[in-house]
Amino acid sequence: MPQLDDKAQMEAVLHSEAVGHLAMAADGEVYLVPLNYTYDEGRILFHCALKGRKLDMIRAQPNVCFEVCRQDGPPREHQGQKCDPPFVSVICWGTARVIEDIAERQEVLTAFQARYSTPEQTFGPITPERAKACGAVAITVTRMTGRQAKGENNARWAWPAED
Repeated sequence: MPQLDDKAQMEAVLHSEAVGHLAMAADGEVYLVPLNYTYDEGRILFHCALKGRKLDMIRAQPNVCFEVCRQDGPPREHQGQKCDPPFVSVICWGTARVIEDIAERQEVLTAFQARYSTPEQTFGPITPERAKACGAVAITVTRMTGRQAKGENNARWAWPAED
């Protein structure tokens, strides 16, 4: 099986997880929130309220950081060897934009909702009425780093590639 490049490895992690953490900073304050998201064509998409601290901070300072991680087991006993638990993580940097246009918001919310559809529960497209009542944000990812620890099979990834 061919090896995935760094960006593809990190995108696979972003596609596999359901909860990420959005970090923002504005006006001397730092704010971190967990949220459901979807990763779609280089963008992190999420739904939200129409008003609130998160949106205020994004509008004041759109440069954000987003993180996902998964721990696949307990930490190993620390006896002078590596004690990292098996894990994978990805950190993304990018520019967040509050989606104001209702047609675009419909598209973003439909993509978000499709991520959580199952054979038992499918979701149809978002209507304009629903899009007017629910906020959405798109983060255009400009840089990613990732790490994976699996015993002796550890990896570090970067996109764009670091020198």
